[in-house]
Amino acid sequence: MTAPPARPVAPDHTPVLVGHEELRDALTGLFAGHGIPAARARLAAEALCHGDLTGQDSHGVFNLTRLYLPLLESGRCDPRAEPRTLTDLGACAVVDARRALGLWAAAEAMDDAVARAARHGIGLVSVRGATHFGCAGFHALRAARAGMIGVVASNCGGQRIARPPGGAVAMLGTNPLSVAAPALDAHPFLLDMSTTVAPTGRVRVAARRGLPVPAGWLEDAAGAPVTDPHAFDRGEAFLRWLGGTAETGVHKGYGLGIAVELLAAVVSGAAVGPAPDALDGDGRPHGSDDDIGFLLLAIAPEVLRPGADLAATTRSLFGTLVACPPVPGGEPVRYPGWWEAERAAERRLHGIPLPPHLHAELAALGLLGGAR
Repeated sequence: MTAPPARPVAPDHTPVLVGHEELRDALTGLFAGHGIPAARARLAAEALCHGDLTGQDSHGVFNLTRLYLPLLESGRCDPRAEPRTLTDLGACAVVDARRALGLWAAAEAMDDAVARAARHGIGLVSVRGATHFGCAGFHALRAARAGMIGVVASNCGGQRIARPPGGAVAMLGTNPLSVAAPALDAHPFLLDMSTTVAPTGRVRVAARRGLPVPAGWLEDAAGAPVTDPHAFDRGEAFLRWLGGTAETGVHKGYGLGIAVELLAAVVSGAAVGPAPDALDGDGRPHGSDDDIGFLLLAIAPEVLRPGADLAATTRSLFGTLVACPPVPGGEPVRYPGWWEAERAAERRLHGIPLPPHLHAELAALGLLGGAR
C-alpha cells in the first residue's frame, strides 16, 4: 500500500528569545572585529539593540547584514574614522564625521551637544559626512537622560526614496525626526518618526515576513493604495508622506521632510536629496545614502532659566496627559515613548524576540548560540 503524500509543514514563525546583553556583547565584538575601537563598538551595539529593545525592529539587527556590514565591508564607512570639528562657536559646532559609523558618531555628537548645553543653555552639533545612525530616538534620549530636551534630525544623504506630492521622480529620503524629554519615572517622552508614513525598513520587514502592509503606507504611480510590500523594491510602489493625500494633509509630512533636509543637510553642508541630479531619476528610489547630515540639539531649560525645575514641569505635563480619561471601553491614555519604555524593560528582563530567520542569520555569523 502506498503511503499518502506528506503534508507540507508550515514554517515555524515562533520568535527566538535572545538575551539583551548577549546580543549587545556579540555585536560589540563584531564591530570591534571590523576595526572600530572598543568603546565605540559597544556604543554602536547599544544603538543597534535599541531598535529591538523598543520594538522598532525595522531599525535593529534586521539592518546588520542589509546595511551596516555592507557599509563596513565596501569601504563606504571608515571603521577608524575620527570626526573632525570644522567650526566651534561654543554653543554650536559643525563636525565632519569622515564616514564614521553613524551608530556611534551620532551618539557622540549628541553627548557633545549636551555638554555644550550644560554651559550655554543650548548645544547644537551639525554633522556632515556621516552614515546611517539607526534609531533617531536612541540619540535624542541621551539628552533626556541628562535632564534636557533633545532634538535629532537626519536626511538620507544623496539617496532619494519619496516623491514630492504630484511628482513623478523620487527627490527626498524618509528624513527621520526625533524629540525626547524627561517625563514620568522610567518613561521618557520619545517621539521617533519618519516623515513618510512608514520608513523603508518597516516595508522590508513586512516583505521578509510575507505580510501585507496597511493600506496608506504605499501607493502606485497613479496614487492608488498598494499593500504588497515587495512592490516597493520592484519599483512599482512609493512611500506616502505623513498626511497621505491632499485632502488629509500630505503637505504636512512633505513639509517636514523638507524641513529635516534644511536642518540636517543645508546647515551641515552634507549631500542634499533634491539636487539637480535627482531629476535624472526614473521615479524609483535612486542615489546612495552617502554624506548624510545630522542635526543634534540639546536644550537645557534650567540653564536658560535659573531656578526652573524641568523635571517637575514635565512630570506635571505628562502626568496630566496620562490622567486624561479614555473613551468608554478604551485603553489608558499614554504618550509617545511610554510603550517603548515598557517594552524595553520587559525585553531586558526576559529577552529580545527575534524572528527565526533573523536568529538563524545572526547565528550563521557566529554571533549567537542557543535560544534563551
